[in-house]
Amino acid sequence: MPADRTRTTPTPAQLRVWREYIETADALRRALDGRMLSESGMSSGDYVVLLALSEAPRRTLRSSELADAVGWERSRLSHHLRRMERRGLITRDASEAEARGVEVAITAAGLELFRAGSVPHLRAVKELFVDALSPQQLDDAGGIAAALRRRTGDTPGLRD
Repeated sequence: MPADRTRTTPTPAQLRVWREYIETADALRRALDGRMLSESGMSSGDYVVLLALSEAPRRTLRSSELADAVGWERSRLSHHLRRMERRGLITRDASEAEARGVEVAITAAGLELFRAGSVPHLRAVKELFVDALSPQQLDDAGGIAAALRRRTGDTPGLRD
């Protein structure tokens, strides 16, 4: 077993890689979030909610399913949905199937905003992420992401 695997804490070199990873991921997210807001008027939170709803059957999810899909706590989702509902992007109605459940649906305005904002967002992803990497680096990044997901027990999906 390599010596660095027997340590209980990362080596200085490993910490440098960790810090570079975290700082780069944060900078990339800030750049993408800023561009999305300036180009579409949509926050990254709006985007992940609208994406999940746009992909759902009937473009509707129970709020508990939506929270799981976007990886948010129920209270955070509830506050965000309230703001989105005031803007006419989603509707929230009592669930017919669940006495205490709430069904969240994307509105026509929400779907229009999502579609209009997706094109510039995907261009920004390509410019800031895909184009910065060689094909091999892109494959390696996918493998690294999958390994980290397996280690944390998280499932793939969009998170904010």
